[in-house]
Amino acid sequence: MRPEILFPYYAPVTSLKGVGPKLAPALSAHVGTHVRDLTFFLPSGIIKRPLVTLGEARIGEIQTVKVRIAGYPPSPGKAPQRIDVFDDTGRLQLIYFHRIRGFEAQHPVGAERLISGKIEKFGQHLQMSHPDYIVDEAHAEDIPACEPVYPATLDLSSRMIRKFVQTALSTLPDLPEWQDKTLIDKYLWPTFNQALKSVHSPQSELDFSADAKIRQRLAYDEALAHQLALKSRKLHRQNTAARVIDFHSLSDRVLAGLPFALTGAQVRALKDIRADLRSGHRMNRLVQGDVGAGKTLVALLAMVDLAEGGFQSVLMAPTEILARQHYEKCLPILDDIGISSIIMTGRDKGKAREEKRTAVARGEALIVFGTHAVFQEGVDFKSLQLVVIDEQHRFGVGQRQKLFSKGEAVHYLSMSATPIPRTLALTQYGEADLSILDEKPAGRQPIHTAVLPRQRLPDVIARLRSAIDSGSQAYWICPLVEDTAESDLIAVELRHRELSEALNIEIGLVHGRMPAEEKDAVISRFAAGDIRILCATTVVEVGIDVPTASIIIIEQAERFGLAQLHQLRGRVGRGRDKSACILLYDTPLSKNAQARLELLRDTEDGFKIAEMDWKLRGEGDILGAKQSGFPDYRFVDPVAHTSLIAMAARDAVYILQHMDALPEPRRQAIGVLRQLFDWRSDVADKQD
Repeated sequence: MRPEILFPYYAPVTSLKGVGPKLAPALSAHVGTHVRDLTFFLPSGIIKRPLVTLGEARIGEIQTVKVRIAGYPPSPGKAPQRIDVFDDTGRLQLIYFHRIRGFEAQHPVGAERLISGKIEKFGQHLQMSHPDYIVDEAHAEDIPACEPVYPATLDLSSRMIRKFVQTALSTLPDLPEWQDKTLIDKYLWPTFNQALKSVHSPQSELDFSADAKIRQRLAYDEALAHQLALKSRKLHRQNTAARVIDFHSLSDRVLAGLPFALTGAQVRALKDIRADLRSGHRMNRLVQGDVGAGKTLVALLAMVDLAEGGFQSVLMAPTEILARQHYEKCLPILDDIGISSIIMTGRDKGKAREEKRTAVARGEALIVFGTHAVFQEGVDFKSLQLVVIDEQHRFGVGQRQKLFSKGEAVHYLSMSATPIPRTLALTQYGEADLSILDEKPAGRQPIHTAVLPRQRLPDVIARLRSAIDSGSQAYWICPLVEDTAESDLIAVELRHRELSEALNIEIGLVHGRMPAEEKDAVISRFAAGDIRILCATTVVEVGIDVPTASIIIIEQAERFGLAQLHQLRGRVGRGRDKSACILLYDTPLSKNAQARLELLRDTEDGFKIAEMDWKLRGEGDILGAKQSGFPDYRFVDPVAHTSLIAMAARDAVYILQHMDALPEPRRQAIGVLRQLFDWRSDVADKQD
């Protein structure tokens, strides 16, 4: 039950003065439905309004002046309304393009007023169009010297949002202190309530810094609430009994028969997984590795261990093509050691589908590869003990839960090819254990990366023609599907036509608007070598493995994120041939874009690239889609606050381990913190 002290925080925004039925939908959509959401909605900048005389006024800047109304010059017809004002140092004309009824009565000639807005020069005269504020001296405090600016909409101006935020803050009670006093004293942090009010009343640009005391306090509170929820889930999982799996004979046979040795990172990841499986508790492990790091092999060895004990595993991939690639790569190994496996996709129909379902239900198929089809109704497992999910960010928590429900105390192994720095992984996957594959298998050919202006396009096409004639295959990546007048981005359909004409060969075309079956058919022909060039959008970013493809050309590369470019580059370099990635850019190239492309040219280390990508992008929707069941951060900058996040993770473990020893007031206060941010483990457990 939510503590009574938080009721004002969770009051609807409609309870605030001024939020009527017309504004409520816009405010709820833009900010949120509760008073808490409004107070957690941070300004994006500030406007300073220094008080100056007209003689001191700086053209083009926002300033406040104390003036006297001189008169109202005639404004015939639909001409703008003009008001002459002055002080001892000069004169100014106010301009209103829409006449304001009753304005002259409110501000009569001779009255003194404080006026704030951007002062501009028209000819030899100073003017201010539509002042932001015009008040008498008794209401001078209505003009802030330093005004926060909020992201606005057509229906909600920044000033309206500011007004509602201040109203909301005035309704909130002081909350009990949940942080340890030594921590507060060490960092000189204000209370939560002080920090929350101060962040909406900034005095300078420094108050917006990630290092500002008020921002640090709020960020740490948020990170701690997050980590408490994640660690609670982890502790719950660790206390949930699961079947002990400790079989290695068949997987050791697989290892002995491989024509190569595992990398050190693969050995460590396999060791981690085996320790989890024999612990007697449910495994929840993320295997994170760069493109080509060998995640699938590690997962296969784990599934073989379970199969040796007679238990079932399932590997679910986001696309049929990727699921089939996994199946076809693993099938010879599984057949060699006598383990039965099948693949289940949405294409299975009639008798074939029923036969596969029967094999799964009877336990005859010990390892199942598939897509979403594996968690559909009618698919029942006899002894499901391990779920492996590839490209786990492509599946929602509800989809994963459906699969987990097909077994009892099922172990969970997820795989991600998106390199994430360790601290950022902690923020997103803190409830999971983490194994990182940061080595490439031996014999993997390096990818030569070139950065060229798009003026070199004829040369690139000529080199491509030569490579294709020599038996190579290539990807050509474009940002858009079709050409539009509104965009200068290269369209894949246009480039497909131009390349087909220039090279006089059949070229495949793939984009996200194509029907799935048509798209899969083209990719399958490309994989079989029937098509030498595949012209595509970023739909090929993950899940396409064509070892014979050795060239990838990416147009307008400066428009893509670094991590995305790295993923695309990973489509080549999967065979024995030398591979090349050509990044074409439009000129002029900004310094930031140049630095990004040069980094990609100089390194294939996905973790270095990801680190740079997040530093260059700064704060934003770094965590992406809400896969963990938690809302996005409001106060935490995952890049700037890495040390705070790590500290919160350590402190969360300590708090949970020593909760019973904490004084009762602090235990209750920590409960308030967790429910304030709505990152409670009980909610999370229902979602994942």
